[in-house]
Amino acid sequence: MKKVIILFSVVLFIACNKQPEKKVEVVSEVVKEEISKPEDNFGIVIHGGAGTILKKNMTPEKEAAYKAKLEEAVKVGHAILKNGGTSLEAVEKTINMLENSPLFNAGKGAVFTNQRTNELDASIMDGSNLNAGAVAGVKTVKNPINLAREVMLNSPHVLLSGSGAELFAKERNLEIVDPAYFFTEDRMKSLERVKEKLKNKEANKTTAFYDPIIKDAKFGTVGCAALDKHGNLAAGTSTGGMTNKKWNRIGDSPIIGAGTYANNATCAVSSTGWGEYFIRAMVAHDISALMEYKGVSLQQAAHEVIQKKLTALGGTGGIVAIDNQGNVTMEFNTAGMYRASMNAKDELNIGIYKK
Repeated sequence: MKKVIILFSVVLFIACNKQPEKKVEVVSEVVKEEISKPEDNFGIVIHGGAGTILKKNMTPEKEAAYKAKLEEAVKVGHAILKNGGTSLEAVEKTINMLENSPLFNAGKGAVFTNQRTNELDASIMDGSNLNAGAVAGVKTVKNPINLAREVMLNSPHVLLSGSGAELFAKERNLEIVDPAYFFTEDRMKSLERVKEKLKNKEANKTTAFYDPIIKDAKFGTVGCAALDKHGNLAAGTSTGGMTNKKWNRIGDSPIIGAGTYANNATCAVSSTGWGEYFIRAMVAHDISALMEYKGVSLQQAAHEVIQKKLTALGGTGGIVAIDNQGNVTMEFNTAGMYRASMNAKDELNIGIYKK
């Protein structure tokens, strides 16, 4: 009897002291992902060239035209990003807008060489895998940035040039145009002015080849850097090069690490300026490297490279860049740089002159 009473007491004690079962909430993997997913962030920044761009030399009509085209171009890329498109697509389509405008030294508005031809360069880079493509010295490809992307995605190479690049463009069914498509009266007049300056300088025996070009230069390269909602960075650059260039001269625009660079770990950069110096300084990559190895911000890195390193070499120009958090910088050491940016809040920024 005692055993029965003891056993009953033990059972009663356990029952009275048993803690209520905790309610377990089952959360689906989809919900978990949504809970942990960071707020969508994206952004885009573009340039249309840097140089001696002064308000006193700009008519109200021309200034309005530049601003309108910059706004139109940046909004094209921004819309792609806002709708979930990739940074590569945004970069390519944005640059297409600038290449198709005679206002900028790329595509339709390309400057003339010494031989009165147009030789176009471009490059693009994917920050997610460091893949890149570039072309140089093409004369019949309507949109060189498209060809650069084809080189990146559909060839085993990074850089193609001249007739070989044009043959590849035809194989990839890109739009081919007659070289006359690139002719603009303004660019021809610029060539004639530069040649006249050179002629006068040479008569006085006081010139280096590019002196009269650089003094009043507008480095009309166009470029774009973007961050998409997937966290991927991309950058691209396109140009007609330098007015009166000789000997199939190639600048920094198609050189990965100089004119263009993108790395998801840091930033995406597009350069514009005196290309020889941007190549020597490896400007675009150097900005990324400073961020990666020294842990500095994008703004700090861009200022260090453009205002100190590049300037110390004697180089002029600028960059636009965006980091993997969506921070944007537009750094230049010239009197002006055509530029624009938009962020995830739809905030638009357009500039031409140095503030």
